[in-house]
Amino acid sequence: MGFSAAWLALREPADHAARDAALLRAAAQAAGPQAVIVDLGCGTGSTIRAFSGHLAEAATWRLVDNDPELLRHAALAAQGAVTTHRIDLRDLDSLPLDGASLVTASALLDLCSLDWVEGLAERLADHGLPFYAALTYDGVMHWTPSDTADAAVTVAFNRHQVGDKGFGPALGPGATDAMAAALERRGYAVHRSDSPWHLGPDQSALQRELLAGIAMAAAEAGESQAMAWGGTRAAAAKTALCQIGHTDLLALPPVAP
Repeated sequence: MGFSAAWLALREPADHAARDAALLRAAAQAAGPQAVIVDLGCGTGSTIRAFSGHLAEAATWRLVDNDPELLRHAALAAQGAVTTHRIDLRDLDSLPLDGASLVTASALLDLCSLDWVEGLAERLADHGLPFYAALTYDGVMHWTPSDTADAAVTVAFNRHQVGDKGFGPALGPGATDAMAAALERRGYAVHRSDSPWHLGPDQSALQRELLAGIAMAAAEAGESQAMAWGGTRAAAAKTALCQIGHTDLLALPPVAP
């Protein structure tokens, strides 16, 4: 599982616009005045940039990814102290959680398996750490104007999303529910909010890249209309609108008596 720096740069403005502002502020508050934040699957540092202006002072960032080039990009984005950790995210025992005050992840949970989510929840609870997960795909897509193949392609794409993305069978659109349930069983207070992408003609380049990925995945999942649908939609990207559903989650550990 991996993503190119070019794709992450293309999607970052849409990601920042989509994040729920109230949950982001609450996550920054949960991190505390001397924040030590562990960012899982940090990519090029989009989460760091999203927190800019929300923290009381420059945070200490522990950036976790398995791609050394992405780690290098992300380290340049940090304003405070930063350490990079080249770790296979499947190895939850290796995560640098000691002394942290917040764990974050962006556009990650839907790629992960139920076993991984349960394992992460256990590690978070063991350390009493709040968890902020943004931009988890929720299975909803809307396109304007509509096309008769929209529903079938969405169903096929969502079926593809629960295949193995490197962590075992992925949770796909069910990831936020699974993460919330795992943490609530451990006494966490879980807060959620929708954070959909709203893409217009000014983001036609992102729309076209997105459509190529959706069409390919839906075709691999057996939808015969997918590639033609993707071509038609890509040709109309300069005039089309689309909404891609995501959910943000903030889970706060139980307060010690």
